[in-house]
Amino acid sequence: MYYKSTRDSSVRVESAVAISQGISADGGLFVPEQIPSITKEELAALADKTYAQRAAFVFSRYLTDFTEAELVYCTESAYNTKRFETENIAEIAHLFEGTYMLELWHGPTCAFKDMALQILPYFLTTAMKKLQLKEKIVILVATSGDTGKAALEGFKDVEGTEIMVFYPEDGVSDMQKRQMVTQEGSNVNVCAVKGNFDDCQSGVKKIFTDKTVKEELAAGNMRFSSANSINWGRLVPQIVYYVSSYVTLVQQGELQMGETLNVVVPTGNFGNILAAYYAKQMGVPLGKLICASNINKVLTDFINTGVYNRNREFYATCSPSMDILISSNLERLLYLLTGEDDAQIREWFTALSETGTYEVTDAVKTALQKDFFGGFCDDAATKATIHQVYETYGYTCDTHTAVAVKVYQDYRKATGDTTKTLIASTASPYKFSPSVLEAIAKEPVSGDEYAMVDQLHELSNLPIPAALADLKNKERRFTSCIDKNDLQSFVLQQLHLG
Repeated sequence: MYYKSTRDSSVRVESAVAISQGISADGGLFVPEQIPSITKEELAALADKTYAQRAAFVFSRYLTDFTEAELVYCTESAYNTKRFETENIAEIAHLFEGTYMLELWHGPTCAFKDMALQILPYFLTTAMKKLQLKEKIVILVATSGDTGKAALEGFKDVEGTEIMVFYPEDGVSDMQKRQMVTQEGSNVNVCAVKGNFDDCQSGVKKIFTDKTVKEELAAGNMRFSSANSINWGRLVPQIVYYVSSYVTLVQQGELQMGETLNVVVPTGNFGNILAAYYAKQMGVPLGKLICASNINKVLTDFINTGVYNRNREFYATCSPSMDILISSNLERLLYLLTGEDDAQIREWFTALSETGTYEVTDAVKTALQKDFFGGFCDDAATKATIHQVYETYGYTCDTHTAVAVKVYQDYRKATGDTTKTLIASTASPYKFSPSVLEAIAKEPVSGDEYAMVDQLHELSNLPIPAALADLKNKERRFTSCIDKNDLQSFVLQQLHLG
């Protein structure tokens, strides 16, 4: 299996190169030359396999330059009870008849990013050995909250790597911020940015493609890579949990093999729902892919109109990991929907960079709407949904998952579609205790966040994840805060270059 760049189809590299580089030199994202297929018989054969074994099977179709032994090493090292609080790695809760919550937050940082970022360091170090690369890998990460901590936890003290995480100063929850600034590890660095997530993401992507910076790194025997979902090694593990969940629901008797399953995903950067699209294209019987946005509804508007326009007011919401106006992974989908037209992709994304907007063709819009539905809700509806789900089903969900539930409710009313549905639950409610507690109690809350964690525990009876309980006693290690235009100089300074 070879990988091409969305902005230059003549690029042809194996997965080890794609993972080690993170992003193509032309600024494009790596995509597989073809999407491998999976038969119903192969899906059925995964029923008695562990999550790690299911993952190794999926990876064997995409990472064909990795040996079976290498894939087993990576998967068994990442997906185990030393790292996750459940043997199943991802749990499925039954919300109501025909509707299921895919809990992706039982990992060490209590967010769905752990599903990919616990294995990415193993992919990356294995790829480096395969390619006989001796440079130190410098991981740059822009985060809207969850990716940063998950990447820090995954790469802490990994030999031959250094990781720097940039987060918007006022664009993450207090718990997310505390998780990052107290991070332990000899090779980690965390910095706040005066701006929003898009400023962080744009700054990091600019550094990746800056020839002068890359030359400075090369002189210091270093190279960049990414832990954001622009890296194929971050995205491919997300395909696994959609494959695995379908198999589990069949195994539980909730689905008949071949029966269609809709999927709802709360997303801002589009990677999580794109992974579901890849699973569907492989042959997993997934139906409508329901894209749930908060009030920063650039994706909803795009799916409904075919016009992508980031020139709009940016809102800081109670679901901060989705506070995004530039959805990087959309580029991969559009490359596929245009028939791999790299010239068209270059035109659209140059326009996005220069003017903040582009419009796809009618053919692409039709293809997009065939598989995707877009919906959104504001903070008031998000909190009302948390309260409703708690009162009706006794289930406590976080602010991002609640967006997905609300958009799914709207979708059912609008379409009458009662197909069985899987809702991606992307974070522990304890990561957003003030908002969740306020929603359940229906009154404002204030005071110590850890007291709110205890109060939420009393209401929900959910175990408090050990990783969050321990935060109270950890000392802050990182205090840097820089202007959005100073990312490059900060990176060079920290690496003692320039």
